[in-house]
Amino acid sequence: MWEGLRLQVFFLCLGAALWSAAAAKMYRGSGPRERGHHRHLSLHRHWERGKEGQVLHRSKRGWVWNQFFVIEEYTGPDPVLVGRLHSDVDSGDGNIKYILSGEGAGTIFVIDDKTGNIHATKTLDREEQAQYTLTAQAVARDTNKPLEPPSEFIVKVQDINDNPPEFLHGPYYARVAEMSNVGTSVIKVTATDADDPTYGNSARLVYSILQGQPYFSVEPQTGIIRTALPNMDREARQEYDVVIQAKDMGGHMGGLSGTTQVKITLTDVNDNPPKFAQGVYAMAVSEDKVPGEEVGRLKARDPDLAENGLVDYRILEGDGMNLFEITKDSETQEAVVKLKKPVDFETKRSYTLKVEASNPHVDPRFIAWGPYKDTTIVKISVEDADEPPTFMAPGYNFEVEENAPAGTLVGRVHAKDTDIMNNPIRYMIPRYTDLEEFFTINHEDGIIKTTRPLDREAQAWHNISVSATEIGGHHQDAKVRVNIKVKDVNDNAPEFAAQNEVLVCENVSPGKLIETVSATDKDEMAHRQHFHFSLAPEVANNHSFSLKDNRDSTASIFVIRKGFSRMTQDVYHLPIEINDNGVPPMSSTNTLIIRVCSCDSKDTILSCNVEPFILPAGLSTGALIAILACIVILLAIVVLFVALRRQKKEPLIVFEEEDIRENIITYDDEGGGEEDTEAFDIATLQNPDGANGFLPRKDIKPELQYPMRPGLRPIGNSVDVDDFIKTRISDADNDPTAPPYDSIQIYGYEGRGSIAGSLSSLESVTTDSDLDYDYLQSWGPRFKKLADLYGTKDSADDNS
Repeated sequence: MWEGLRLQVFFLCLGAALWSAAAAKMYRGSGPRERGHHRHLSLHRHWERGKEGQVLHRSKRGWVWNQFFVIEEYTGPDPVLVGRLHSDVDSGDGNIKYILSGEGAGTIFVIDDKTGNIHATKTLDREEQAQYTLTAQAVARDTNKPLEPPSEFIVKVQDINDNPPEFLHGPYYARVAEMSNVGTSVIKVTATDADDPTYGNSARLVYSILQGQPYFSVEPQTGIIRTALPNMDREARQEYDVVIQAKDMGGHMGGLSGTTQVKITLTDVNDNPPKFAQGVYAMAVSEDKVPGEEVGRLKARDPDLAENGLVDYRILEGDGMNLFEITKDSETQEAVVKLKKPVDFETKRSYTLKVEASNPHVDPRFIAWGPYKDTTIVKISVEDADEPPTFMAPGYNFEVEENAPAGTLVGRVHAKDTDIMNNPIRYMIPRYTDLEEFFTINHEDGIIKTTRPLDREAQAWHNISVSATEIGGHHQDAKVRVNIKVKDVNDNAPEFAAQNEVLVCENVSPGKLIETVSATDKDEMAHRQHFHFSLAPEVANNHSFSLKDNRDSTASIFVIRKGFSRMTQDVYHLPIEINDNGVPPMSSTNTLIIRVCSCDSKDTILSCNVEPFILPAGLSTGALIAILACIVILLAIVVLFVALRRQKKEPLIVFEEEDIRENIITYDDEGGGEEDTEAFDIATLQNPDGANGFLPRKDIKPELQYPMRPGLRPIGNSVDVDDFIKTRISDADNDPTAPPYDSIQIYGYEGRGSIAGSLSSLESVTTDSDLDYDYLQSWGPRFKKLADLYGTKDSADDNS
């Protein structure tokens, strides 16, 4: 590849050099007429450009140039001559200086300021920049004064085939349906060439396939990949790796090329029917299975994918069509045979089904390849099982009259053992369905009876269960629901539907309807049965109110006299008899309370309270206010007095005559002495061993002596008292029988005037004592204060 590129570059460079020499010779050999002709063309082009904008003034130039070309990627040892600039004012004496500016001036392009020759000093790449715009000017060498106006010219980079084709979007991934016809378009691949498409064949590409025959082909000019073989089967091979080449120079020798990979995947179509692996499937089901349970599974395999591989199942024929059904597991695509109705081993022991599997989605292009279905035989055998008893009915409904005596017959349930053994049946009522044991059942014949009278108003329905258990065998049992309705008996008297007071104004008019009463009955009302209302005999001839039976289970109450007074009577009790006309008839007397109220002229009730009328006549509103004010003042004085008492401070000095208590109680209650056993619970201060019946000593030494702890020995008189006390404290702490001598309970019951006297040692210094405390002087510095305190009396006596 690169060898052809070097050869091409060499020929192009040689052609450019020959062209440049001929052009320079022609330019030098042209006379003034030709040069003037060139100037005329340049000026003419200058004027045409001026027409598009504003009109420009033409200036005569004394020098011309041609459009220059330079070949890209030139790697020769010397700079490439691009061209030469020359002005007719240049006489060749070196007084004119040529200046070059613009793109790449001084870096890429350099000019000989004497001769006007322009050279390219660097290798150019047309793909980076296709042309350069430069500005040339002739000036006087000594003064740098412009001799002619500056003008622009273009240096074009001439293309060579130095860029191979590239697939910018590769690798490619394509999909095509299996079984597609030859020539089916798969995908279009496109390569790009950075070379100049307008110059030569450097960018003219031709596509070819390097890998993937004979399955696919590619169009040379467009790059479209098409199928080349018919009936490509996805189930045989699903993926193909194809390599496509793009070559420039029209595919001729020396052209550059690039390749890309195309991964083509065959998509699935429904071109395969489902197939069962076996012609006969054997299954078994136990007769104790319930409808809906699974019997077995079978599957027809379809190698197609997604919806093309879906399979539907159905039962075509067989003696078990009414007992079995087929559903499909959507995840595994298996046919699931389920029990539709119970089977009985004693009735029939085997069944046969013909099952069909078919595709729900058939491609019409391949329908001639069908049929897209398959069939198989399923044989199901019934296995014997120890079945529970069977009730003759799925449920029982019985009726029994309300208040019927105990032992009344309700009904009978019947069950039998369907097994060959036909074991006897035992009946019972589970207690959780009849917690109050309203019913009992005969264990042998299933007869149900009541145990006591039933009340329909308390419970209208009793829903119980009856179980039947085989005697012998595996003790299988079955249950049935028994619904018992309690038939109504007219045993409840009617009563008012609502117990409301009736309010009537004092100035009510005679004949006015004041209330419409209705009744309710806990018993069931028969068809066309209604309540009858009447006044009780004791008020039938009253002169205040009357009653009218509306014969629709309601009654209207009217006022028959004028003028009521709350001062005379504020409440009236009107007894009304209600009869339900049942069998047997029941009646009751209900009292209607009528309260007289004060009303305004529009019969709006103002007050129904009678208390304001019984106040003393001479007590005015001002007197009431004065009384209330006095009461408030007295309450304020009492509250102030209590507050002052609470804020009063207790004296800080305790007088000698006051009782000194060892128990400090925060509330100011004085104990009752030895007889007070309720001041507080003294048991909390006692030794816990007392709760077990053992009371520790109080003032005597316990008879039971605990052995001395190992390592302890009696302390002699010469031993330090500090060690002696620590030893005794340790013994007391570990002795469960030792009482808490320093406990507060020792003084808990001492009261004022106790015959035992004070046990405090605070006053012992003033009492006569025969004890000698001189030994305290030898106990060390810790007992010095105590020795001085108790030795004071002795010292004083001695001094006296």
